[in-house]
Formats: sequence, structure tokens, C-alpha cells
Amino acid sequence: MKSLIISSFLLTFLVMGNSLNAQKFSELDKSPLDIAMFRGQDKAPRVRVIYSRPQRKGRDVFAAKDGIQKYGEIWRTGANESTEIKFYKDMMLGDKKVTAGTYTLFTIPGEKEWTVILNKDLDTWGAYGYKPERDLLRITTPARKTAAPIESFSISFQPTEAGSDMFLGWDDSYIQVPVEEVE
Repeated sequence: MKSLIISSFLLTFLVMGNSLNAQKFSELDKSPLDIAMFRGQDKAPRVRVIYSRPQRKGRDVFAAKDGIQKYGEIWRTGANESTEIKFYKDMMLGDKKVTAGTYTLFTIPGEKEWTVILNKDLDTWGAYGYKPERDLLRITTPARKTAAPIESFSISFQPTEAGSDMFLGWDDSYIQVPVEEVE
């Protein structure tokens, strides 16, 4: 009886082991998902951005005609699904108040300035279904040149006395957007 139990256990283990080895996992995404987070001085989250990071790979990124992203056209601000931005509490984005909630972050890159857009539609792919009538707000911010090219599109937060600056950068261009707590 004891040997029957042990044999059954070993047979089950071998079958499970073979089925685990048969699983196929996808390759690493060409534009991996990333998260940028701004936390207040109390370490509680204030803003979270979920986005995919396209790679430059020697290509022209921002350009009037032949870039990956053409100047003056709506951009999902990353790759794959549209970039999602969550405000955990009411905040100021630039000079506009944003009510706590989750939004889609779109941009319109330009050579001299970018338009930053928060849109109420969620779970969208790219900018294909973008509807301007669903915009919560738009702000403009100057485009700046980087000291060295940025290979992967990146978003980061850097603390300031009033809150944080959100940086979006790729290739030889970046923007800086102030994010402050509403008092």
C-alpha cells in the first residue's frame, strides 16, 4: 500500500513537471512597460504614470516629416497602450487643477513646445481612438534639448520645494511639467 502511494505521488510529480516544461512564455517586449512615481514628503503616493518605453535604435524620433513621432500630431506618449496617469489627490499640473483620478496622458510634441493633454478616456490603444472632446485639460511647456541623446523614452519625477517636476524625454528632446499639491 505504501509503495502504491509513493508511486502515485511520483507519477503525479512527473506529469506536473512535464506540463510545466511545456509552457511557452513570451519574449521580452520591444517597448517594455514602466512606472514613474511621485511621492510626497510623507512618502505617500501623489502621482503614478504607467507607460511603455519605445526605443530609439538609431532612428529619428521627433521630426516634421520622417520621425517616429511627427511634430504637431497627437501622441500616446509612449508605445502600445496609451499612457495612464493617476492622481491620488487633487494636484496642480502646470497652472491647471486636476481632480484626483485616473486619466490618459497624451502629448503633441513640437520643435519649440509640447502640448500636454489629460484625457478622460481610459484603456485605449495608442492615439487611434483619441477624442479631443474628452480632454480634461491642456497645457503647453517648452521643449528643451538634452545634453546627450536618450535611447528609451523615459518619464521621471524630480522633487521640488512645491512638489515635483515631471520630466518626459526621448532622443534629444525633453519637457518639464511642474506638479504641485493643492493646499
